[in-house]
Amino acid sequence: MSNDAMIGQVTPSIAFFPLASRRDLVRRSAVALDNCHGPAAVDFWRTTCRALGAELLALGCPEEEMRAEIMDFQAAVQMELMWLHRAQEARG
Repeated sequence: MSNDAMIGQVTPSIAFFPLASRRDLVRRSAVALDNCHGPAAVDFWRTTCRALGAELLALGCPEEEMRAEIMDFQAAVQMELMWLHRAQEARG
């Protein structure tokens, strides 16, 4: 039990809106990533994920939670890419 809890004080916590649930962000990232290839795609992806991670850390998100958020975001973007390609195949 923490000292704060023992004296009746609760340490405030912040709830972050999950990156993977930010539909517009996931869609934009998937489309942008799909339009890149090779080293440009790797650079885009690293830059995007690092910027999002830095944003979460700046908001006070614990590092472990930030890493989990980035992993979930990456999975959501990969799923979106799959859906984009399925839609393209169905049209063409």
